[in-house]
Amino acid sequence: MRSLMQADAYSGYNGLYVANRKPGEIVEAACWAHARRKFFEIAELQKAPVAIEAVRRIDALFAIEREINGKPPDARIGVRAERSRTLVDDLETWLRSERRKLSSKHRLAKAADYMLKRWPAFTRFLDNGRICLSNNAAERAVRGIAVGRKNWTFAGSDSGGHRAAAIYTLIETAKLNDVDPRAWLADVIARIADHPMNRIDELLPWKWKPEGHAQAIAA
Repeated sequence: MRSLMQADAYSGYNGLYVANRKPGEIVEAACWAHARRKFFEIAELQKAPVAIEAVRRIDALFAIEREINGKPPDARIGVRAERSRTLVDDLETWLRSERRKLSSKHRLAKAADYMLKRWPAFTRFLDNGRICLSNNAAERAVRGIAVGRKNWTFAGSDSGGHRAAAIYTLIETAKLNDVDPRAWLADVIARIADHPMNRIDELLPWKWKPEGHAQAIAA
């Protein structure tokens, strides 16, 4: 089964995208916010027309995404096919044309190459409604960890780091499902020892109901 990972182009992730990777292949979905940022910085500092135009074109895609945010995957794909795909195709054509005019050392060339060398990853959102245009939500979610790590510099061991990552994931998953993480954790920890293993999915954040709620339904 192929999984998706959306992130910036940090080279440390490259090993995850290797074909036939075990235990399962991971497919890259690139972040348009990171790509936009590179052009935006040039537009802001140098007022370069190409950078300004690149930002304008990318912003047009983000405007469409704001309209369909929260809609089911199939609905998002439909809108993207109707409105976004042409914009993306035009952006590629224009960007490749502008790139040919630039020295490889030019800052604009590096911003363009950041996208063009990963174009399949940048366009993957057009055919998969689960993929967002950026991973901003994930980055906002880890901001608290980044701020707090000054107080807990070490996890103690690799296994401690893995456990911390698992807890962070569960907490953020609860938040995404509009579930109070503290209430969910307290309830699940109290119930899990006596909960049937074949019904463990009932305790996952997107299915979880407080024990009192479940008892009221049974009554």
